[in-house]
Amino acid sequence: MEVMLASGAVAASVPLLVWSLAGARQERPRKVNTKIDADEALTDLRQLVLQRSAHERVVRPGVEALARRARRLTPTGFVNSLERRIALAGAGAEWPIERILALKLILGGAGVVLGLLRLITDPSGASLLMGLILVALGYFAPDLLMYHRAQSRQEILRKELADTLDQITISVEAGLAFEPAMARAARSRQGPLAEELSRTLQDIQLGVPRSTALQNLVVRTDVPDLRTFVHAVSQAEKYGVPIARILRVQSGELREKRRQAAEERAMKLPVKIVLPLVLCILPALFIVIGGPAVVRISQTGFSG
Repeated sequence: MEVMLASGAVAASVPLLVWSLAGARQERPRKVNTKIDADEALTDLRQLVLQRSAHERVVRPGVEALARRARRLTPTGFVNSLERRIALAGAGAEWPIERILALKLILGGAGVVLGLLRLITDPSGASLLMGLILVALGYFAPDLLMYHRAQSRQEILRKELADTLDQITISVEAGLAFEPAMARAARSRQGPLAEELSRTLQDIQLGVPRSTALQNLVVRTDVPDLRTFVHAVSQAEKYGVPIARILRVQSGELREKRRQAAEERAMKLPVKIVLPLVLCILPALFIVIGGPAVVRISQTGFSG
C-alpha cells in the first residue's frame, strides 16, 4: 500500500515538475525581452535627447539656472517692477523675465571682467571708476532697453487710440455690437493697439467678463486716454447708457486732445529752433556775408 502511494506521488509530481520547468523556461525569455525593451527605451530616449538642438540641451538650462540665481540676488520689488516694464513693452513672449534676469547677470559679469582687466593694466582711481561704470551699465542695460521700448510702445498706443476709437464708433453707430466693432478695428489695423484689442477679445471669448477684460487691457498699458475710455465704457455698461453715445463723446474728446497737442508742439517749435539757429545757421551766415569783406579789408590793408 505504501509502495502504491509513493508511486502515485511520484507519478503526480512528474507533471508538476514538467509544468514548473516549462513555466521557468517561458519566464526566462520574458526577462530578456524586458531587459531588451528597457535598453531600447533608454536608447530611444538618448536619441531623442541628442536629436534636440544645442540651444535646448545646453543654452536653455544654463539660462534657467542663471535666471534662478539672479532672481535670488534681486530684490522682489525690483523684479516686480521689471515684470511691469516688460508687460508695458509688450515683450513678454520674446523676452520673459527669466531671460532678462539671466542677461542682466551675464552683462554684469562681463562688466566685472572688463573692469578688472582695466584695473590690472592701469591700477588707478579712474580705472576703478570706469570698472564700476561698466558693471552698472552692463547690469542695468536690459532695464534701460525695456524702459525705452515701453515708452515707445505707449506713445504708439496713444497716437493710434483716436483713429481706432473713431472706427469703433462708426461701426457701432452702423449697427454692430461693441465686441464685433472692436474685432473689426483690430483686423483692419496693425500695431500694438490692434494686438491689445485682439488679446482683449480673446479673453472675452474664453469667458472673462467684458469689464474685467477691459480692466486687464488697462493694466497691460499705461495710457491715460485709454484708461478714461475703459472707465467710460464700464460705467455705460453698469448704468445702461447707450454705448454709441459714450463712444461718440470719447472720440470727440480724443480728437480735441490730439488737436491741442499738435498746437502745443507747434508753439514749442520756435523755442527749439533757437539753439540750432544760433549755433549752426548764424555762424555760417556770418561767414558767407562777412567773409568776403574781411578778405577784401585784409588785402587792402596789406597793399596800403
